Amino acid sequence: MSEASSSTEVGGGKPTLSAPDDDPYLWLEEIEGPRALDFVEQQNGKTLQVFGGATFTQDRDDLASIYDRADNIPYVSRHDDHLYNLWKDADNPRGLWRRTTLEEFRKSKPSWEILLDVDRLAAMEGEDWLVSWTAMLPSSSQVMLALSRGGSDAVTLRGFDLTTKSFVPDGFVLGEAKSSAAWVDQDTLLLSSAYGPGMATLSGYARTVRLWRRGEPIERAAVVFETTADRIGVSCWIDRTGQGKRVWFTDQLDFFNSHTWLGTESEARTKLDLPTDIWLQPHQDWLAVKLRSAATIDRVIYPTDTLIGISLSAFLAGKRNFSVLFLASPRRALQGFFWSGGKLVLSILDELRPVFESCTPYTTTWSREPLSMVPDMGLVDVSPLDRDPSESNGDLLVRIQDPLTPPLLMLLDQGVASPAVLKEAPKTFSADGLVVTQHEAISVDGERIPYVQTGPKWETGNAPVHMSGYGGFGVSVKPYYNSALGKLWLERGGTTVQAHLRGGGEFGTRWHDAGRLARKRLSHDDFAAVAADLVRRGVTQAKRIAAQGGSNGGILITNMLTRYPERFGALFCAIPLIDMRRYTKLLAGASWIAEYGDPDKVEEWKWLKTYSAYHAAKPGQPYPPILIATTRRDDRVHPGHARKMAAKLQRMGYEAYLYEPDAGGHGYGRDNKEHAGFQVLGFQFLKSKIGWLDENT
Repeated sequence: MSEASSSTEVGGGKPTLSAPDDDPYLWLEEIEGPRALDFVEQQNGKTLQVFGGATFTQDRDDLASIYDRADNIPYVSRHDDHLYNLWKDADNPRGLWRRTTLEEFRKSKPSWEILLDVDRLAAMEGEDWLVSWTAMLPSSSQVMLALSRGGSDAVTLRGFDLTTKSFVPDGFVLGEAKSSAAWVDQDTLLLSSAYGPGMATLSGYARTVRLWRRGEPIERAAVVFETTADRIGVSCWIDRTGQGKRVWFTDQLDFFNSHTWLGTESEARTKLDLPTDIWLQPHQDWLAVKLRSAATIDRVIYPTDTLIGISLSAFLAGKRNFSVLFLASPRRALQGFFWSGGKLVLSILDELRPVFESCTPYTTTWSREPLSMVPDMGLVDVSPLDRDPSESNGDLLVRIQDPLTPPLLMLLDQGVASPAVLKEAPKTFSADGLVVTQHEAISVDGERIPYVQTGPKWETGNAPVHMSGYGGFGVSVKPYYNSALGKLWLERGGTTVQAHLRGGGEFGTRWHDAGRLARKRLSHDDFAAVAADLVRRGVTQAKRIAAQGGSNGGILITNMLTRYPERFGALFCAIPLIDMRRYTKLLAGASWIAEYGDPDKVEEWKWLKTYSAYHAAKPGQPYPPILIATTRRDDRVHPGHARKMAAKLQRMGYEAYLYEPDAGGHGYGRDNKEHAGFQVLGFQFLKSKIGWLDENT
C-alpha cells in the first residue's frame, strides 16, 4: 500500500465541529505535492475504472461532437467594423480567435479571418495555452491578449497587433497573475494586477493600479491607485463616452461593497458620495445607480433595489435630484442594466418572466418604455453588440431559448422596426413528448420556492430526476437549453429540475439576503423542499433523485449529503467549496466572506459550522453515494476542498469518489472533449447509483 493510500487510514472522524482545526488531511491542500498527487492519481484510476467504460466513452464522444458542430452559434462582439469570436471544435480544441463583418456574419456560412490559432501557439511554445480575455483599444489595431494555462484565472499578458496578426515585438508582456488591463492609448496601459512583490491582496487579486508605458519595466510603472491587502482588490475602466477620457477606479471592500473614484490615468481625484453597496453605470453626462439596500439621499428615501439616474455633472456639482428609473416589488427584480447608443437598457425578472425596458435621459427627465419587440416568453438575454459603449450605435443582440428550444440569436438594429434573425442553433436532442412546467415547493419557513421541471408530460412516480441548484451571491439561475442534459438525460426518458433557491437573485436583494451569511442554511432547506415536493406530487421517489451542484453549489450538495441524505439517491459535487473553516485561507476564499462569514470570528463560526459539511460529516449515517470532482488548475476554489471531503468520507466507510483532471480551471475542461467527459462521468455515476439503466447502458 502506498503512502498516499495508507494516509487515508488515519484521522477517524476528524475534523469535527468540536475540533474543527484538527484536520488530518491538510496535506491534500498541497496542490502539486507528490503525496497529494499520488492520492489523486489513485482516486482518478478508481473512479474511471468504475464509471469510465464503453458507455462513458460513447456518450462523451457523442456530446463532444455536439459541442463541435459546425452549425453551432458563434457568439460575437463588435469592435470597430468587425465581429470577433473565439471558436472551438474537434480540429481546433483550444480555439481559433477570428473575426468577420456583420454583413458576412448574416450569411449561413460566413467567411472568417483567422487572427490566432491557439492550438498552434500552444504547440510552438510547449505551453497549455487558452485565450482567457482580450482588451481592445477603439480605432486601433492594438490588443492585450490574456493567455491562461489550463483555464486558470491567472493569466499572462501579451501585446497583439490585429493588422500583422502577431504579437508585438516591443509590446507589453507580463508574467502570470490575476490581472486586468485597460488601454489609455496605444502606448500606455492601466494595469490592475497581482503580479510582483506586494501587489496582491489576501484574496489574490490586484492591490494596485499601475500606469504602464510601452518599453518600461513593470517594476518602474507608477502606482496611481491602491488599497490595503485585506480588501478584495482594485480595478479600473476607461470611459470614452464623455467629451474627454474619464477613468473610473474601484476599491472593492468586499464582494458586495466598494468605493468608486473618478479621475484620470494619473490619479483618482473624486470619491463618489454614494452608498458602497451599489451597481453603477456612467455614460456621457449621465449616471445610473442601482441601490442594493434602502438609502436616504438628500432626505429622500429610496427603497431596496431601486434604480436611480442623474446628470453626472450635476451630481459632481453637489446636486442630488435623482430620477427613479425602476422600483422593485417582492417578485419583480432588476437583474442588470447597461448603456447602448445613449439609452439605458434594463433587464428585469417579473415572477421569473423576462421583461426589458429602455430609459432615455433628457435635461429635466427620463423617458421609459418597454422593448416591445423582445419576446417575454422562455429565456431571453439582451446584450450590447459593441464591446465598448463609446463605439455603440444602439444595436443589441437578443438570445432566446428554453429547455426544449435551442437558442435563436437576433439583431435588434436601432434603425429597423423588428429584430432580424442572425443565427439559429441546431436541435441537439429529441424533445418529442416533453414539456416544461413551473412549480413551487414550500420550504421549512413557509417561503414559496419556484422550480422548473422538464420531462415527460405524464408522471410515472418513478422518474429518474436530475436536480440542480446554486443559491448564492445573488446569481439568478436560468433554464437554458442544455445539450448535455437533453441528449443524455431527457431524450432517454429522464426528467430535469432546476430550483430557484434563496441566496440567488431571482427576486432581488431580499431573496439573496434570505440565503446569505447565517441564513445560508435556508437555501439548502429550499433545495431539500423541492426534492420532497417532487415525491409529494408523484413525480418520483427519493432514491431516484440525482442532484448536482458546483462551486457555491458544492456547499449545497454536501449539505444534502449530511443534512438531507434520505431525500436523494446520488449526489454529484463539482468544483466545490466545502470546508467552511479554512475556505478563507485557500486561494480566493477571503473574497467571499461577505457571502458566508468569517470563520475566524467566534460568532460567525457558529453559523458557518452549521453548513460546513466537511466538519459535520460523521460515521454511521444513511449518506447516499457521492462523486466529488474538481480540477487541478482551479485557482479560484481550491481543489483541496474536494480532495479532503472525499478522503474523509472514504475513511468513514462511505461510497465516495473523487475525480480531478489536471486542467480546466474553475470549469469542466480546457476543450469540448474534456468538458463533455467531465459532464458524462457525472451522469454515468448518477445514473448508476439511482438504478437507471437507459437504453445506452
